[in-house]
Amino acid sequence: MRSEMESGLISVDRWRSGSQAYFLTHMHSDHTRGLSGEWSQGPLYCSRTTASLFPSRFPGFDLSLLRVVPLSSWRSLSLRSPSSGSAVRLHFMAIDAHHCPGSVMFMFRGDFGCFLYTGDFRWERDDVAADEARTTLAGAISEFPVDILYLDNTYCNPIYSFPSRQVAAHLVADIIASHPRHDIIIGIDSLGKEELLLLVSRILNLKIWVWPERLRTMHLLGFQDVFTTDTTRTRVRAVPRYSFSIQTLEGLNLACPTIGIMPSGLPWVKRDEATLSASLLTQKASQAAAVHRFHEYMYSVHYSDHSCYGEIGELIQLVKPKSMKGIVVSSSCYVDPLYYFGRICGASQPPELLPLRPDTTTEQFRAVRIKSFSER
Repeated sequence: MRSEMESGLISVDRWRSGSQAYFLTHMHSDHTRGLSGEWSQGPLYCSRTTASLFPSRFPGFDLSLLRVVPLSSWRSLSLRSPSSGSAVRLHFMAIDAHHCPGSVMFMFRGDFGCFLYTGDFRWERDDVAADEARTTLAGAISEFPVDILYLDNTYCNPIYSFPSRQVAAHLVADIIASHPRHDIIIGIDSLGKEELLLLVSRILNLKIWVWPERLRTMHLLGFQDVFTTDTTRTRVRAVPRYSFSIQTLEGLNLACPTIGIMPSGLPWVKRDEATLSASLLTQKASQAAAVHRFHEYMYSVHYSDHSCYGEIGELIQLVKPKSMKGIVVSSSCYVDPLYYFGRICGASQPPELLPLRPDTTTEQFRAVRIKSFSER
């Protein structure tokens, strides 16, 4: 089998013209840049949950372009070679990426070989959804070994080790419970961290305020009873991450005692800064994660919807690809996955460990991260 795909066949998370079919891994904005209500380049394949978000995210989008892909089963697509005009048969499978609602990996196979494009993913140990996805992938690669793995390398560095999202949710709940007289604000994005909010709500038996647009998204995702836009019904509010700052918290504290919590995989503070007293945490949780109080009014909790270094290594060890490429190159923590895991692919000489070049432009980043499989 050849290990490259002809130009002009498919694109994944890339929305320029020139392909015959388009695939969307999930609805985060860095993967949909270029999509709009007017986009009409061709059929677009995605999960059912992602498809349900299109009308609210892209008003006016032609929904007849959407092709809902079920999980864990092979599908086929007939394309045509732009160079020869002959028929090309593409087989593909969507696998739960467990990153945010609707997120999937795509596995592609055909005469060109077999590729796995993870998109963004988090497969935690001892997680039922992740275990099912691993079983699906293991069965697929037993028949069709992966030639190239396109990997979510956001945290592909040994310094990143996160607790499970369930443990992190308990840490957030502990902070809230330890401040019974405070209002609480939690910084989140427009999609993602629903699992965190649901667990906190369940642990503390309370509702959580979200802004109106976010409430509509929650209802589309099937979460009807946990969230509210009525500030009188709860002291816990989930607010847009972009509106979350120390200055905002200082202003809020002029009116009412308020604590902010930022759940993030990124290091908000240096490792030698003081951590939250273990008396506020359960013993098990305090051993599993760091909670940093880096301002009088603000905590950060290590919570990530991306896999940490150890989980990335487990996926690579499972797949054992012949080659792999990181899909994220515009990151302060960027590392070429071949540097740490190239030996699994049989690389004799790992690449040099270099930070991202300062002259790398956003457009170059998009072209590298989400270009179609035809360009090698």
